[in-house]
Amino acid sequence: MKFIVSVLVIALLSLAAGLFLPWWTIAVVAFVVTSLIPQNPLRSFLSGFTALFLLWGALSWFISSNNEHLMASKVALILKMGNPIIMIVATALIGALVAGFAALAGSFVRRK
Repeated sequence: MKFIVSVLVIALLSLAAGLFLPWWTIAVVAFVVTSLIPQNPLRSFLSGFTALFLLWGALSWFISSNNEHLMASKVALILKMGNPIIMIVATALIGALVAGFAALAGSFVRRK
């Protein structure tokens, strides 16, 4: 139950923070949430990772599908990825790793 609550809180607060603050505030949100909700380090990492992977993946897909994946296709060609879906997954993965490691750090700070 803590895992699901943690994922939802991280995703919602990251979405709200992303509207007004820089992108890296997702790390601050994940750190604060996992330092307030006690979980073991693996679950903390997975909660931050899952929340941001789903959030940034959904946002990237929504933004990209609104322009019929034109921008993602062009960037994928520049980076020699070939497929715009790979760009969406890469975007989600970058956000997920940042939030996951911040959540892991929050869990370690709570243990200390």
